Amino acid sequence: MKLAIVGATGAVGHELLSVLEKSTLTFSELQLYASPRSAGSTLTFRGQEITVQATPDGPIPADLILASAGGSISKALAPVWVKGGAVVIDNSSAFRYDDTVPLVVPEINGEAALAHHGIIANPNCTTAIAAVAVWPIHRAYGVKRMIVSTYQATSGAGAKGMQELEEQTRSVLAGNPAGHEVFAHPIVFNLIPHIDSFQSNGFTKEEMKVVWETHKIFGDDSLRVSCTAVRIPTMRAHSEAITLELERPADPEAVRELLRRSPGVKVVDDPEAKLYPMPLTSSGEYDVEVGRIRSSLVFDGGLDLFVSGDQLLKGAALNAVQIAEYLQQKGALSGTASPA
Repeated sequence: MKLAIVGATGAVGHELLSVLEKSTLTFSELQLYASPRSAGSTLTFRGQEITVQATPDGPIPADLILASAGGSISKALAPVWVKGGAVVIDNSSAFRYDDTVPLVVPEINGEAALAHHGIIANPNCTTAIAAVAVWPIHRAYGVKRMIVSTYQATSGAGAKGMQELEEQTRSVLAGNPAGHEVFAHPIVFNLIPHIDSFQSNGFTKEEMKVVWETHKIFGDDSLRVSCTAVRIPTMRAHSEAITLELERPADPEAVRELLRRSPGVKVVDDPEAKLYPMPLTSSGEYDVEVGRIRSSLVFDGGLDLFVSGDQLLKGAALNAVQIAEYLQQKGALSGTASPA
């Protein structure tokens, strides 16, 4: 199987290479593509230097394409790549809300990927991190309402977002103005309750993504979801405070045991020992940390919990590779299937 990464030099592209280093995905060739300004540079994969090529306007000679070059490029070129014979796993928002395109978190709805028509969408990072933690609870107790407040790292704005945090920190500590380009306001020593564009209902698009995508991934439009998304001055790993109203009452200890058995989840919940989910400990980790699990004071039988997950991994690169692994295990990709 020939594998290609489009957007290989970006923050998610670098994480895709790192995840593939340890992946069970089998392929015979790896091609790397990026913008013309990155063409000719090299990236290392499994000890070998691979030259980055400029993303062509036409087909790419690959069986599987992991795309992370932005929505406009995916919208324009992914159908071209599919016509050329490739399966595309797209990390942008270009196809997430297309009813003909599966939106997949393998721990939840991996089988949906098998019904693709050439394109499979990776969910928004905020949704993916919440969904992995909430899905086992939804299956066991039935979630009626879900209220989410997010604490999102600068990595959500890509490498430029992380760079702006570094530069602003140095500037302010040196006694100079912070300045800002990537974010609407200075992010250093600040919080910005504004991610993506505001919609007519007063919510931002980032907040509505959590609503729309949770419905699609869970296959349940009856679930009521509300989100407030906030950018914070951390490098990577998004955190979320989640309140759940349930159809059936849940005991916090039973939920901890349920989540300990759930794939993609790491329970970190010992307040007496000062153990709880944090960006500091979830950064660079594959599993989403879940803790602070307690009975809700608002919804009888409901729950409050706190999660933290690496935005560049489960929120992006890792999930995309896991989709590819799932397809190959099911014999739905060219190349030798990995052991199930």
